[in-house]
Amino acid sequence: MITLHHCPQTRSMRTLWVLNELDVPFQLRSYPFDRTLRSPEFLSLSPAGRVPALEIEGERMFETGAITEYLCERFSPERLGRMPGSPDRMSWLVWLHFSETLSQHTAALTQQYVALREDHMRSPIVMKLEAARVRKCYGAIEARLTTPVENRDYLLTSGFTAADISVGQAVYMARHFATLDDFPATADWYARITARDGFQAALPKGDGIYDRDFYAPWPLE
Repeated sequence: MITLHHCPQTRSMRTLWVLNELDVPFQLRSYPFDRTLRSPEFLSLSPAGRVPALEIEGERMFETGAITEYLCERFSPERLGRMPGSPDRMSWLVWLHFSETLSQHTAALTQQYVALREDHMRSPIVMKLEAARVRKCYGAIEARLTTPVENRDYLLTSGFTAADISVGQAVYMARHFATLDDFPATADWYARITARDGFQAALPKGDGIYDRDFYAPWPLE
């Protein structure tokens, strides 16, 4: 049996989306994004107190990239994964892990806008810098989707994979702070992949980290 330990609107949403796409049996344990993740019980699953944590046949895994690679290798090597020897293997790995580049900037913005409750604790400079870095990541995705093959439907020319899941979930989080208005190919790709049943099933069913769809630049300009 597979058990996913998950907090809504966090990186563990990637693993939940992957599992939904794999259509394999699993059970879900959801946690609030609070000190519960620092409990001895949870730290035995994920030593840094972060989600996701995955239990599978008596083994425990953490770190989204490692979990995604393992699940694809085991359950979907040719559909969601691209294994050694595949012409798209290198690109699959690059884009699978590019999601963390985008996510680290979103995490910094989340801390500034959401976690820090008092205005005097926030840094307008950090917020502007991180938002600019998010948009630079959008630019990298836009370039991938438009060159050298125009109108690429997915990040890999060979079709939808876990790379789209990982980057797509990172964009889902980043859109709380930076819109896709200037990135039409990325917006079309994002709409395409988030229409999938796997993504829809991974959306939070109740409260998540964010209490609004978009956080306007702060201080308000």
